Amino acid sequence: MKTTRITALAAIGLVATLSLTACGNDSGKDTSSKGSAASSAPTDSSSASSSGSSSSASSSADGGSGSGGSAAGQSASSSGGGGTAGAGSTSGGTATSGKVTFCKTADLAIDAADASPDKASGRIDVTMVNRGSTTCSATGFPGVDIKDADHTSSPIERGPAQPRVTTLKPSDAAVFDIAYDIDPSGKSLTSPTDLLVTPPNETHTVTLKWPTGAGAIKGAYTDVQVYPTHTTK
Repeated sequence: MKTTRITALAAIGLVATLSLTACGNDSGKDTSSKGSAASSAPTDSSSASSSGSSSSASSSADGGSGSGGSAAGQSASSSGGGGTAGAGSTSGGTATSGKVTFCKTADLAIDAADASPDKASGRIDVTMVNRGSTTCSATGFPGVDIKDADHTSSPIERGPAQPRVTTLKPSDAAVFDIAYDIDPSGKSLTSPTDLLVTPPNETHTVTLKWPTGAGAIKGAYTDVQVYPTHTTK
């Protein structure tokens, strides 16, 4: 009986030992599993951190590029404002200062001559020579008054023509015509003595003698017309 109890107790003790061992092993497995999971978490976190860092670096690089672009843009803008625009401005200023201006009366040698093509059509050519040192424009209609022997002056109407660009380099000449019908009767109502000529876009007038040999004007001074300037070339 004693032997049987000892055997039974030994068997129980063995079972208990095995049980405890089994429990210890399970606990170790769980801990190991948890530990493994825990150790994998930092790895994921590290990966995420690495990814985030990479993303941040990329973002920073993009930002840097953008900032650089912006800086470049500012630099270009600054260059454009101070350099290109300034150069443009300077160029514009040069262009403006180099732009052709209207001829001044003082720079023009002006003369009038009879140029009637026949005995019915009266025409006076007024020539203007640029005696200045720079190119100028004589484009447009000149102002013309005819002074009569009774000391009155009559403005001449413009003829039906469009102005032509008339640019004069130094020594170049421009011409404009004064046209009218000739009165062959010898009973003309006019007695012109002088031409008062004001170049296009000018205010200073020169007085020229009515050309010798020019036919008598038929009708009144209101029947005489002046035409715009043109070059002689």
